[in-house]
Amino acid sequence: MFPSMPNDDPWDAEASQQVARMNPGRPKAGFYGAVPEEEGDDRPTSADHEDDEFEEIPIATVRPRLSAAIGGFAALLAIALVIGAHATGPGSRVSYAIVLFGVQLLGLLAWTMALHPPAAGATAAIVAVTALATDYLAVTGEDTLLPLVWVTLGGFVVTLVAQMIRAEDRQRARDSWRTTLIIVSGATAYSIMILLVREPLGAQAILVCCTGAGVALLTARLADAVFPKPRIALQVPRGATGIVLGAMLGTLAASLLGSYLVLPFTPAKGAVLGLVAAVAAHLIDLAVNFGEAGRRLAGEAPTFWLARHMQGPLGGFALTAFAAYSLVHLYLT
Repeated sequence: MFPSMPNDDPWDAEASQQVARMNPGRPKAGFYGAVPEEEGDDRPTSADHEDDEFEEIPIATVRPRLSAAIGGFAALLAIALVIGAHATGPGSRVSYAIVLFGVQLLGLLAWTMALHPPAAGATAAIVAVTALATDYLAVTGEDTLLPLVWVTLGGFVVTLVAQMIRAEDRQRARDSWRTTLIIVSGATAYSIMILLVREPLGAQAILVCCTGAGVALLTARLADAVFPKPRIALQVPRGATGIVLGAMLGTLAASLLGSYLVLPFTPAKGAVLGLVAAVAAHLIDLAVNFGEAGRRLAGEAPTFWLARHMQGPLGGFALTAFAAYSLVHLYLT
C-alpha cells in the first residue's frame, strides 16, 4: 500500500538475515537465533550421585562345609602342638623342632600365596632360613626370648633388602613392609613353643592355651556353618554368635584343665589363659577374613583356596604361642 515508505526498524527480517550472514559460525537456533537451542547436559544429576552413593554391597556367601573344614584343621593343629609339647623330653627337643618347622613352612606357604609380598620367591626363602635359625637357637641357646627377637628383626631387614633389588618390587616393598613383618613374625613365633617346653610350666601352658584357642576356633567355625548370624560384616562370611560362643567354650575348656593340673594352675588361672588364647586366635582369624574381603573388593585376583583358608588358624596359633610365653612369665610366675 505504501511501497515507497522506508523501513525504519533496524531489526527487521532482512537485517537479521544480514547479521546471520556476517556470522557464519554462529549456530542458528530458535526464531532467527533469538532463542537458544536446548543442549544436552552431560553433567551428573543428583539421581546419579544417589545411585553411586547407594551401590549394592555384595554379600559374601557362607559355605558350611568349608567352615567346618577350617574348624577341623584348627582342631588338628591344636592337637599336634599339644601332643608334640608333651612328648618332648630334655633330650628330644629336636623332634618337636622338626614338627614346628613343618608348621612354619606350611604357614609361610599360606601367607606368601595369600598376601603376595614383593619378590615372593626370595621372601619365602629368607623367611624359611630365619625360621630354621630361630628353631636352632630355641633348641640349643639360652632360655630367653631376646635371641629369637634379634634373629627375627635380622631376617626382616634382609627380606626388605632383597625386595629392594628389582625396580618393579621397590615401590611395592615400601608400601607392604607391614605385610613382610607379619610373615616373618608369624613364621618365627612357633619357635617360642620350643622355649616353653624347656621350662617347668611350659608344657602345661601350651596345653591350656592351645586347647582354649583350638576349642574357640572349632566352635566358631562350626557355628558359622549352622547359624552365621548376626553377620560381622556383609563382605565377611562370619557370624558374631560363633565368635562369642567359641570364646566362652574355649575359656570353659581351659578352666576345666586348670582344675586338674598341679599348682600354680587353678580353674581361675586356667580360665584367664584360655580366654587370652581364644581372643588372640579369634583376632587373627577375623583379621585374615577382613583382609581377604578387602582384597576381593579391590578387584585383586583370588589366591589358591587352600592357602587362603589355612592362614587364619596358622596365624592364630602363632599369636597364641607368644601369648602363652608372656602369661607364663608375667602371670603364672
